[in-house]
Amino acid sequence: MSKKGKYELALSNYSKAITLNPGDYRAYNNRGNVYQQKEEYDLSIADYNKAIQLNPGFDLSYINRGNAYQKKGRYELAVADYNKAIELNPSNGMAYNNRGFVLILMKKYAEAEQDIKKALEFNPNNIYALNSMSELYSAKGDVTVACTWLRKAIEKGYNNWNYIKTSGTYDGIRHSSCYKEIITGK
Repeated sequence: MSKKGKYELALSNYSKAITLNPGDYRAYNNRGNVYQQKEEYDLSIADYNKAIQLNPGFDLSYINRGNAYQKKGRYELAVADYNKAIELNPSNGMAYNNRGFVLILMKKYAEAEQDIKKALEFNPNNIYALNSMSELYSAKGDVTVACTWLRKAIEKGYNNWNYIKTSGTYDGIRHSSCYKEIITGK
């Protein structure tokens, strides 16, 4: 089955679940995730809104909606959602890391670093936070430190090579020999 076919099946299943139980906030949240994977951000945001309406204490819907806002370039709304997720669950490292990533995009590097460090306090092996540290130092133009963090992320299992090769967050180190060594594995 193709990726598109899997998305359509998942959407159908979550829609059936919602029809059978219109109060199932998790089904709305999960259907929103499928829409987000399909890059249909407005539909994903609508489902997260419904999930939040049904259960305003479910921090994951705020994180997911924040992710959708981030993809749409609506950084202030993304930060607001991550703030709410942290308010609801102060030990959610994912919310700190995701907010830190958006703060990098907003060029608020000191705040970003605090958030990513907080995520790493909760889990020192968080591959996404390790990678975010690399992106932070790349944005700051510190090639050596950025490459060190990227190597740590890869050693711990981060393997989204397409992202590493194409994301603008690596533009600050893309020209460096250490980045080229990481990409080629030499």
